[in-house]
Amino acid sequence: MSGTFVGMPAFPVAAREAVGDRTLRSNLRHATRTIRDKRARAVAELDDWAALREAGKQIKDHTLRHLDRYLVQVEETVTAAGGTVHWAADADEANEIVARLVEETGESEVVKVKSMATQEIALNEALEARGIHAYETDLAELIVQLGKDRPSHILVPAIHRNRGEIRDIFRSEMSEWGRPAPEGLTDTPAELAEAARLHLREKFLRAKVGVSGANFVVAETGTLVVVESEGNGRMCLTLPETLISVVGIEKIVPRWQDLEVFLQTLPRSSTAERMNPYTSMWTGTTDEDGPRTFHLVLLDNGRTDTLADEVGRQALRCIRCSACLNVCPVYERAGGHAYGSVYPGPIGAILSPQLRGTGSEIGASLPYASSLCGACYEVCPVAIDIPEVLVHLRERVVQGGPAVRDGNRVVLKPARGHAAERAAMRAAQWAFTHPGALRTGQRLASRTRRLHPRTLPGPGRAWSGSRDLPAVPAEPFRDWWQRTHGGKGGAK
Repeated sequence: MSGTFVGMPAFPVAAREAVGDRTLRSNLRHATRTIRDKRARAVAELDDWAALREAGKQIKDHTLRHLDRYLVQVEETVTAAGGTVHWAADADEANEIVARLVEETGESEVVKVKSMATQEIALNEALEARGIHAYETDLAELIVQLGKDRPSHILVPAIHRNRGEIRDIFRSEMSEWGRPAPEGLTDTPAELAEAARLHLREKFLRAKVGVSGANFVVAETGTLVVVESEGNGRMCLTLPETLISVVGIEKIVPRWQDLEVFLQTLPRSSTAERMNPYTSMWTGTTDEDGPRTFHLVLLDNGRTDTLADEVGRQALRCIRCSACLNVCPVYERAGGHAYGSVYPGPIGAILSPQLRGTGSEIGASLPYASSLCGACYEVCPVAIDIPEVLVHLRERVVQGGPAVRDGNRVVLKPARGHAAERAAMRAAQWAFTHPGALRTGQRLASRTRRLHPRTLPGPGRAWSGSRDLPAVPAEPFRDWWQRTHGGKGGAK
């Protein structure tokens, strides 16, 4: 299992295989439609949803504009509360810090709260290489881990699995990781949940080290916040003697009061709940209450580079609600694995190419993993204009140009395979700036329309392979207008 999905093929290749999997498509169709229908009802309950959405956007944008100041404040407040702050420039540095901290405790096991940041850096694999076993405790993450699988959804990592598949995974794999599945386990949700509870309980009670992420970090108090629905997070955050939290630097909010906005918008957008069943908050350490030692690892890993992009930086507003995945027609058909990242769906199509760059085949293809229908923008609780960023990144892939990578300003070269697209755009630019040539070309196209092929030749075959070529009209619009209105003074 690879947290970073290294070596994945380009999105079109991976998606073509996924679309042919009928079971996968059925699982995704049922799950995403159920979640988005519930979300729509939960959001409709709030008359001020639009105002909350705008407030969340403004809070995030303000924080990103002043991130340098708030990061220093976080270090000061967390340290004053008894925690220790570590800075990680990239995945390797973050993994080294966490592994060293675990080794210093003398332990060889950790229990984990669901965390996108630790998946992003492939922490589990890095710890395993050092002889440290990391146990996922979120039910969906447990299913993925036991099945030697990869997550395919931000909120529900095992969304691509049905109940029968989960039962089979529990029966065959649980005994290798700890307490085996009960005899005669069926695929009823209650029995599956009980099997997971019994399997995990011994790990909660034995573990001395917990690893988490955080949904938010409050700069003014140094408070970290984790929201979840199962209670496993509460167990991981309170029972171990040592807690290590790996958090992306974009998760900061300035004030405690700012949580008021996000604790309303996040649960409705993700689980369609009015509030999360478990909202855990901790500020440093407290004698005889929770972990005795707390470490906060602040992770960059491409976020500063993303922040330097005036258009792309809005992706850092993301609060990981997954609403954009549940409305995306591309995600519903292709599934999360095709995106080659722990961040699938529309948000992954704009976040992963910025964090990892567009130099790889999968990185260059992700901005095209969208129909640009705009549904993702409509449901985003912090108003990320995902279609705008997708178009911006497509331009970067095709044209290259200035960017920031590893903190340095560079000029990116155009990605391979887009020469025909660049030539077509240059030809279109020339035609639109030469009206006479455009008029002649339109008339020629109309007069020869019976000879036009049904599909495009050469590189154009990739476009027409899944689309119908629009029929050319019998006469150009200009000629029609001149014939019907030109003599009446209607043309202006």
